[in-house]
Amino acid sequence: MTWKPAGIIPALITPFDSSQQLDEAALRRLVRRLAASGVHGLFGLGTNGEFFSLTESEKLRAAEIMMEEAGGLPVYIGAGCAATHETIRLARQLERLGADALTVITPYFLSFTQQELIGHFRAVAAATSLPILLYNIPARTGNALAPKTVGELSRIPNIVGIKDSSGSYDTILQYLEHAGPEFAVLAGTDSLILSTLMAGGQGAVAATANVFPETVRSIYELWQQGRLAEAEQQQRKLRALRSAFALGTLPSVLKEAMNRIGLPAGLPRLPVQPLGPDARAELYAVMDRYLAEGMQPQAGA
Repeated sequence: MTWKPAGIIPALITPFDSSQQLDEAALRRLVRRLAASGVHGLFGLGTNGEFFSLTESEKLRAAEIMMEEAGGLPVYIGAGCAATHETIRLARQLERLGADALTVITPYFLSFTQQELIGHFRAVAAATSLPILLYNIPARTGNALAPKTVGELSRIPNIVGIKDSSGSYDTILQYLEHAGPEFAVLAGTDSLILSTLMAGGQGAVAATANVFPETVRSIYELWQQGRLAEAEQQQRKLRALRSAFALGTLPSVLKEAMNRIGLPAGLPRLPVQPLGPDARAELYAVMDRYLAEGMQPQAGA
């Protein structure tokens, strides 16, 4: 398997209109903007993409739009469901649609043993020829992929990497230790992008890249050039937005930040509520400080 995920891959939001329906025109605009920003791939139907609130037909339609507008960028599409047979079914449909790669979150709701998780990912990998990026986000799923488990799964030819959203740098280090050199470890926590690269990781799947794709991309490029002090400066620029995520239920803050700068993110899907007046005012103050400091995100076509 020659595919190796690398670089900065924005974790795309899914825009909804005022009727809570998929806003196809807005999604096209967002994908085109990111494709033009110089990022290294697109990650659709993840946590910030509200995969958990989308029907199967909506997932397939959103994936189709992302692939149509990606402009040659590799498109990673979330195929993870609560049950193995559902995940296999969706994975096969996404493969037929033309996805470049799949991301597969751990099953959720129940707590599973590591052997059950290994069995799940083995079955999914056997059902598709596409490259698979594992997705570890235990705070949301209740299931964590242990480093030894990742080491075992890394030996499956089409399981090519992992997005780690545990928020634990030590977990990233252990994944790097247990997996082979051809296995890509990507930061899924935006505050750990540079740290992950310096430890031997390959990049990041970044939610903040919806808002500031050029800034996030520059962390990777400056690191590649050995300009670590400048890369650290760019990494620090993300801190205020990352901290603001605590103002509301995911992804309400991210969507509101995008709406604030003219990007058509729309509202989160119920039961997630849009920000209240106080939280919105606090977020707007954060975004206005970014603008005052010269960070002018391009709204795109």
